[in-house]
Amino acid sequence: MKDPYQTLGAGYAERRRPDPRLAAIIEGALGEARTVVNVGAGAGSYEPADRSVLAVEPSPVMIAQRPPGSAPVVRAVAERLPFADQSFDVGLAVLTVHHWTDPGRGLSELRRVSRRQVVLTWDHAVMSRFWLIADYLPEIAEAERELPDCDVIARHLTPAQVMEVPVPHDCSDGFLAAYWDRPHAYLDPAVRASVSSLARLDPDRVEQAIQRLRADLAGGDWQARHGRPGAGGTADVGYRLLISPQ
Repeated sequence: MKDPYQTLGAGYAERRRPDPRLAAIIEGALGEARTVVNVGAGAGSYEPADRSVLAVEPSPVMIAQRPPGSAPVVRAVAERLPFADQSFDVGLAVLTVHHWTDPGRGLSELRRVSRRQVVLTWDHAVMSRFWLIADYLPEIAEAERELPDCDVIARHLTPAQVMEVPVPHDCSDGFLAAYWDRPHAYLDPAVRASVSSLARLDPDRVEQAIQRLRADLAGGDWQARHGRPGAGGTADVGYRLLISPQ
């Protein structure tokens, strides 16, 4: 299978730096777990330093960007985890399920190899109201209709607690809605290149949308709809942490 991160993953670690406030939420959800398998681990974001972590990642491009001293990594896919049943206290999956070839099978594997699961994903209905999608690129919402929503993932982890994850205005992890309060960031091609939802759209369509955003920011139309950029605080743009019980 072709590795999508041959292009998407270039410079990923630089622009997708873990945000400490999100890290605190995720680490709190891990509870007293001592052993963690991080599936779809990428460059190693949100891997706790105070626990025994084993990373699983299929992409050599992403593995190459893991920093020195990070957790050991096994090159494998979520749908076929090479571990015995209940090998880990917690199975962790951070903004990765949408990349899996067969999410249902991957989640079943996650449950098989871990006693508890912690999964960061998003609510499609809430995310579709995010201004970049609603005003400029509704194609993102259309493309994501085929992806498993958080309620579907939660059923695989039943019973699971669903926790809202507010995104800080200055979030350092450049995922899709990280720049909700910094609209000018989306004008940067390097920022867009590290967001899979944007990188996988028709480039011409994205460029059209970005030119409209540029014009709206310059003319004040964006500000009239959404307020002054840089106002601060946090926003619920749809991210959810699914936590199976202790």
